[in-house]
Amino acid sequence: MGKNIGTLDRAMRLIVGIVLIALVFVGPQTPWGWIGIVPLATALIGFCPAYRLIGLNTCGLRK
Repeated sequence: MGKNIGTLDRAMRLIVGIVLIALVFVGPQTPWGWIGIVPLATALIGFCPAYRLIGLNTCGLRK
């Protein structure tokens, strides 16, 4: 399982994940905000299974 998420993509996923999770506490307070765990986890791991399925790689490193 190699990395397939680039730096800009990771930063955007971190921001979106944190904002979605924060909405659970300060926004409309619906459980749908917990979906933010998905982009947050993929940003921290650096791997997106959906990218693998469609053959996308935003990481600059090629092996």
